[in-house]
Amino acid sequence: MDEITEAVLQAFDALRENGAWVPGLWRLEVANVLQMNVNRRRHRATFRDAALAEFALLPIHLDGDTDRRAGGETLRLAERHDLNVYDAAYLELALRRKIALAALDRQLRAAAASEGVQLLGA
Repeated sequence: MDEITEAVLQAFDALRENGAWVPGLWRLEVANVLQMNVNRRRHRATFRDAALAEFALLPIHLDGDTDRRAGGETLRLAERHDLNVYDAAYLELALRRKIALAALDRQLRAAAASEGVQLLGA
């Protein structure tokens, strides 16, 4: 949420227009980032709550298979690309659903590129 770039804005435009698939843990990750920023006094709780309300309005679809794949292909992707399992879950989802990946993390973007996954903002 700190890195508002042209690529991020393009990804949000694509999200609003086409929707997005995310791993089942996505809401937890978003809430955690927002709460950490409240704890660090970078944002107020009112900003966190407003952001969560805005995200709830977006056409975001939670993937119900994320957890079932954690010990299989997701773990193998994490190991192969030296990713944490959370990031590998996004890569596994993009591969399985044959969808583009929106990510800022360089290591995750490199792993996606090596797996042939299209990257948003590339």
